[in-house]
Amino acid sequence: MSAGRILVVEDEDKLRRVVQLHLESAGYEVDGAATAEQALPLATLADLIITDLRLPGMDGLEFIKQLHNRGISAAVIVMTAHGSVEAAVEAMKLGAADFLQKPFSLDHLATVVHKVMAVQSLRAENERMREELDHRYQFDSIVGRSSAMREIFHTVERVAPTRATVLLAGESGVGKDMIARAIHQHSPRKTHPFVKINCTAIPENLMESELFGYEKGAFTGANTSKPGKFEQADQGTVFLDEIGDVPGNIQVKLLRVLQERQFERLGSNLTRNVDVRVIAATNVDLRAALEQGRFREDLYYRLNVVPINIPPLRERKEDIPFLAKHFVQKLSKELGTPAREIAPAAMERLLAHSWPGNVRELENTIERSLVLASGDVLQAADIRIEAPRNNIPMQAQQAPLLPEGETLEHWEQMMIREALRRANGNKSQAARMLGLTRNALRYRLSQMGMDSGAEEGEGAASVSS
Repeated sequence: MSAGRILVVEDEDKLRRVVQLHLESAGYEVDGAATAEQALPLATLADLIITDLRLPGMDGLEFIKQLHNRGISAAVIVMTAHGSVEAAVEAMKLGAADFLQKPFSLDHLATVVHKVMAVQSLRAENERMREELDHRYQFDSIVGRSSAMREIFHTVERVAPTRATVLLAGESGVGKDMIARAIHQHSPRKTHPFVKINCTAIPENLMESELFGYEKGAFTGANTSKPGKFEQADQGTVFLDEIGDVPGNIQVKLLRVLQERQFERLGSNLTRNVDVRVIAATNVDLRAALEQGRFREDLYYRLNVVPINIPPLRERKEDIPFLAKHFVQKLSKELGTPAREIAPAAMERLLAHSWPGNVRELENTIERSLVLASGDVLQAADIRIEAPRNNIPMQAQQAPLLPEGETLEHWEQMMIREALRRANGNKSQAARMLGLTRNALRYRLSQMGMDSGAEEGEGAASVSS
């Protein structure tokens, strides 16, 4: 297999031939041209162009300009005679990757060519990966046809081009990571880093240094300075997964980054500026953490600029057939298994399950079923759904916790009103009966639109329904 295709543009026949033969012996395919005019038609085939700057007719600098005008992306190395380094510098400004000063050794030529081709290969690989990411995180690649998911796609489409902070809420496994990456891939920051930070996985004593970096000598073992995640994501996106697990002292620093785009590394007084877009995700109720004093109110409102709630799979079962078919097609190719379709009876089994692990559990179930199935169609018997935890019967797991037609919000309001009635309107006493702090009760009353500023000892008549 060829190591790549190179075009050598040199009007001196002997030198051109020597360079061609040496590069061919190194495994490259090599074309030659004596003038820039002859080289232009061949340039579209080349991965690398080596050109002299002094050529008959069109010179090397004009040749490089013509390559750019025609959208030719090959890397360029320029050859220049002794005393013409200024021309080589001008060529570098036009985009040339390197230059060779004549006379040069063939070993030096090989070294420069290898270096430039390696960089070119890396760029091509990065571009290929970027195209794959673009495709993977297109909206039609994130499977979901329910009205709830269509609304989420619409919101993502609107918010992605902006720098607004987004808070994704939903149970584990609903696809928060996928939505976060889709926002990044559809934003102007898509060519810059997407840095995911799993706040649960970082020990509390290491979180500050992981997020904001540290200077040499900041602590025992800090032998060198190290940038943190926010510096690594400069001009890109930071995805703070499980934001509810961030300790209070770090919440203060996150708030400053969101407000001022500034921070200091651990062990440094130097203030650094950073340009990042923040997307946060949580699988817990941050408002409850707010009431309990575990999460800062000012940080919550800074994060909750654009809230996106992703419903669990059991609440959008119309998505299950689309997801199941998608996973069968995707995973059967990756695993090399014979099954490419799913039978109606198998689909019924999937629809009957409550999916506490959401989309992630569904994908794992499909993968397990494909591995153990033998036919070219997944049958009902092939569907290997994990046994319910603690051997609780599935019917018991699905039994409603609230009376028929009742909502948790209304049930909570009824309990609050009843506690206030029994306490004759005394909020401190009612809060104790409910196992809440007084501030938590006041917060809930304000959410209910009730007069939370009433004095102690007021009668329940003013709050009863």
